[in-house]
Amino acid sequence: MSKILKIDRRDFVKLFGLASGGIILGCTATTVDKKFKPAIDQDYFAPNLFVHLEKNGNVTLIASRSEMGQGIRTSLASAIADELEADWQYVSVKQAIGHEKYGNQNTDGSRSVRTKLEPMRNMGAAAKMMLITAAAKKWNVAETACKAENHYIINKNTNDKIFFGDLVEAAAKVEIPAEETIQLKKVEDFKFIGKTLKSVDLNDFTHGTATYGIDVRIPDMKFAAIARCPVTFGTVKSFTKNNAEKVAGVEAIFEMPRLIPPTGKFFGMFGGVAVIANNTWAAFQGKLALDIEWNNGENESFDTEAFKKTLTERVHKTGKLVPGSRGNVQTAFNAAEKTVAATYHVPFLVHAPMEVPNATAWFQGDKIEVWAPVQDPQTARSELAHFFEIPLENIIVNVTFLGGGFGRKSKSDFVVEAVAISKKINAPVQVVWTREDDVQHSFYHATSAQYLKAGLDKNGKVTGWLQRVGFPSIVSSFKPLSDYASGFELGQGFVNNPYDLENFRLESIKAEANLRIGWLRSVVHIHSGFGINSFVDELAFAAQKDPVQFRLDLIGKDRIITGKSEFPFNSKRFKNVLTTTAKMANWGVKPTKNHGFGVAIHYSFYSYVATIVEVSVLNKKVKVENVWTTIDCGLALNKDNIKNQLEGAAIFGMSLALYGKISTKNGAVEQHNFFDYQMARMKDAPKIHIHIVDAMKEPPTGVGEPGVPVMAPAICNALFNATGERVRSLPLIDAGWV
Repeated sequence: MSKILKIDRRDFVKLFGLASGGIILGCTATTVDKKFKPAIDQDYFAPNLFVHLEKNGNVTLIASRSEMGQGIRTSLASAIADELEADWQYVSVKQAIGHEKYGNQNTDGSRSVRTKLEPMRNMGAAAKMMLITAAAKKWNVAETACKAENHYIINKNTNDKIFFGDLVEAAAKVEIPAEETIQLKKVEDFKFIGKTLKSVDLNDFTHGTATYGIDVRIPDMKFAAIARCPVTFGTVKSFTKNNAEKVAGVEAIFEMPRLIPPTGKFFGMFGGVAVIANNTWAAFQGKLALDIEWNNGENESFDTEAFKKTLTERVHKTGKLVPGSRGNVQTAFNAAEKTVAATYHVPFLVHAPMEVPNATAWFQGDKIEVWAPVQDPQTARSELAHFFEIPLENIIVNVTFLGGGFGRKSKSDFVVEAVAISKKINAPVQVVWTREDDVQHSFYHATSAQYLKAGLDKNGKVTGWLQRVGFPSIVSSFKPLSDYASGFELGQGFVNNPYDLENFRLESIKAEANLRIGWLRSVVHIHSGFGINSFVDELAFAAQKDPVQFRLDLIGKDRIITGKSEFPFNSKRFKNVLTTTAKMANWGVKPTKNHGFGVAIHYSFYSYVATIVEVSVLNKKVKVENVWTTIDCGLALNKDNIKNQLEGAAIFGMSLALYGKISTKNGAVEQHNFFDYQMARMKDAPKIHIHIVDAMKEPPTGVGEPGVPVMAPAICNALFNATGERVRSLPLIDAGWV
């Protein structure tokens, strides 16, 4: 439900420090029902979106979602500005603190635009109507004789105009328009929506004035680094601090106990040995000088190579039947002209954002204030209330810009650490993780094994499809002994397989978690996108059919599949992104020597994506030359931002495919930094070609994540096209291809 209300100025000033007079509107928005309801109920109303129009003409949006490079602040501001008929130069954004009044602030799942767009547009339209009413009264004309344009209200009869800022005092006294009277723009009249906009934060980004978590400085602040056990959930047995105390700048060293979360949404913290110093470098050097003996605990024996073999053995045996299976695959296999089977692996992965986890905290007896680059400030706030027994209303989490997140910064363990140290030393403190900390103590994207088998009839049509999957569940981070994939995870590309399959069986196998498991950009779609797209390519080869045409046939006739979601699956839109991409890439033209083309398609976060990759291979070294991607994400709010997101997703997915792997030996992560957990470098960057389908009359869907799952399978399929060799286990560097 959404509804709108004028906000008391004193409350607004107290919350946000915006002291100018003007129109202040608030709106509720939930993911369940985004219907706009402007009815006023003072006792119930708890706005989570705000817009403020001042006398000087400035329009300020209070952003309730975190900005980590995905451009959400600009995108949502543009929705208000478009309906308001604002001049973009007057638009700015102020970041919201973590607070329950904003509804769900967790910035993940590519859902910000699809849940906030309609309420944002309605607030802009409501403010515009209030300005028109004020101007009509001033001119003593009918409201229909007035229009808004570029920050002015214009008298259509006389061409007189009044600046927005000169009307806000009168407009603030106007009643909010009734729901049935609010009219949103037609698609063809959009001024900002669907166009290319300059970021509202561009000046700060390009001039180095943007404040990231790691930039925060407050008076009398100390700096801390923490030595954590190399093995997940290990503890300190003993430590010697003599050498560490000799490091210039080191002021204190003490043990920190592990904080174990209750079952639920909390994450706690590892614990270890904290080094407090008067600068970050001294804290880092003091940590390195510690001599610590660890109790490694029950995860000491965890070995990822052995676990890979275990998962492989399990997927080759019957697993638990997953709801959504249909028909009889065994009967289909028995009658098939040919059967094809393959097993696929994805290793553990880590996010490795450019800005490592960090937090600045000040524990002040009965209150806590935090400054941190968090994706989920409300969970951080709730965790702090739980662990430190401070009332929720006495905890402030200030959300800074995030120098990348990819899901890692939705976990608040680093925030809990900072508060725990601040409480111990009775001073404000900044905790900064090293890159080694980040790589070796993360919430990892789970490893997986998949076994797929299909039957083909004499015409090369798929008659039966069996898929067994196993990966440590994200639920294990909340609930112990969660050894099977959850329903919501299997709903990410497995159960909702988009192909028209009469006989379909999905099975889940046991997969224990010996590392902390979290979500990484596109989450389980990484598994489903790789396994299914790779296997379909193998089926096309076995059927001696073109891989693009084979996919089109497999998608089947145009159909719309409705379910619990408000976004039904439309096979016609899925086929369209594939044919569009094939045309862009000149699919079907014979590649030059040592080159190959590969295709992959995937439906995720309610968006349709197809990617074709061209690779060159020389002396078994793979270079990605070109990437062509088409996305149908419904209403495209900011095309430049969408293009940026898909370009970033291509590089991100390419890095995972070529290099991404976290491995353990004796329970400890073997990788350390970018030298052994590599990323694609600038020299590796391909030419990236993006096409955004014109679907402006469809509701907006996800953008930030859907471009990732297609990259690894498209690269591997291109490699096969170039060399005739299949890669079924990522990353390519493990098989000597990089």
